[in-house]
Amino acid sequence: MVSSPKIDAFFDDATNSVSYLISDPDSGDAAVIDPVLGFDPVSGSVDTRDADQILAVAAEAGLTIKWLLETHAHADHLSASHYLKGRTGAPTAIGADISKVQGEFGPKFDADDVKPGGGDFDRLLEDGERLTLGGLEIEVMATPGHTPACVSYKVGGAVFVGDTLFMPDYGTARCDFPGGDARQLYRSIRRVLSLPPETRLFMCHDYKAPGREDFAWETTVGEQIDHNVHIGGDVSEDDYVAMREARDKTLCMPKLLYPAIQVNIRGGRFPPANKRGQRHLKLPLSLPDGLS
Repeated sequence: MVSSPKIDAFFDDATNSVSYLISDPDSGDAAVIDPVLGFDPVSGSVDTRDADQILAVAAEAGLTIKWLLETHAHADHLSASHYLKGRTGAPTAIGADISKVQGEFGPKFDADDVKPGGGDFDRLLEDGERLTLGGLEIEVMATPGHTPACVSYKVGGAVFVGDTLFMPDYGTARCDFPGGDARQLYRSIRRVLSLPPETRLFMCHDYKAPGREDFAWETTVGEQIDHNVHIGGDVSEDDYVAMREARDKTLCMPKLLYPAIQVNIRGGRFPPANKRGQRHLKLPLSLPDGLS
């Protein structure tokens, strides 16, 4: 039995997102984490180039994709899980509290077709649950705070942390979306950072902090403890919460928030077509007095 997976990373320039293809070298079984679907919000066009690249790499290596794993319902890119499920037959999985996110956002878009209780996903994952990947095990770690449904995936000596952490020079994730909680995020991060210092951590995004020339998405627990600009060292929970909440008030909403959430709470599925065969994403408006 091998203790760590082979890891291939795929960086999407348009959304600064990283998807992963992880595999057991002995069996050839593989999983995809946080796959990205291309989307142009100006034209409304969708493409599958990033997902197709993952499929091509998997095919060349003779891998069989067994799982399609989401760390959370992303607000900054559309998920390609539904597309990849159609190509591979692999089941989709996400944290069990996705139903809370659906409850927050579904009514905003009149998304009556969203299957209740996370039914758009094949598997809802509880903290501590383990999935088999050939000779490897994928351990589910609940890491809420950025959203209620966030999970991280521990495979051997590697952990895929979603939006819980960024690279040490960029800090930590925002908590101002519905259901987010900075205090909860602090505790989730401390849980991750309680792992051995050599544990490899893989980010879901990188925005290249000022002064750094190259994109990066791998670090370690030890590097985060020593150098993370938001939570490194002995930052207290109260100090972190005060910093995080103040910083969140200065941030703009992600430009793909509304398109992404509508698709991602459906497991990567688009809203149903209308009677003319067209599909639409909705944009909730905030109108000033006099225009209502």
